Amino acid sequence: MPTSVSLDVNGRVVTVEVDDPGMPLLYALRDNLQLKGPRFGCGLGQCGTCAVLLDDEPVLACEISLTKAANKKVVTLEGLGSPEKPSPVQQAFIDEQAAQCGYCLNGMIIHATALLAKTMNPTIPEIKKALADDLCRCGTHLRIIRAVQRAARRA
Repeated sequence: MPTSVSLDVNGRVVTVEVDDPGMPLLYALRDNLQLKGPRFGCGLGQCGTCAVLLDDEPVLACEISLTKAANKKVVTLEGLGSPEKPSPVQQAFIDEQAAQCGYCLNGMIIHATALLAKTMNPTIPEIKKALADDLCRCGTHLRIIRAVQRAARRA
């Protein structure tokens, strides 16, 4: 029997009908709500590509059950900005050409956004620590760090 779970996603209250409310939040975001920013990477909480903000804290959507996200504020990559008006972090990543394959971008931008919400002018070690759980296979680390620094200057 399907169960209804209410979520606040990107400022919009939605109800998701699922057979298993214990399923990962990631599946509801991608499959039920068609939000493709959070990606399915490892499914084990080891790559960071499924990161979202849950009540302003970065979490891995593959590790959080749908019911644990109920009635909390979920923000995905799509909720940070739009193609027409990207967030300062998204714009900084564009300006620094910090993307190569794009695998890590969701997690990097979500974690950078969370960092800059708490630390307005982070040091390079603080940036590296905040992004340490996001795997980047392309080696664009220096451009990613410059993007976070650029976003910090705009804040």
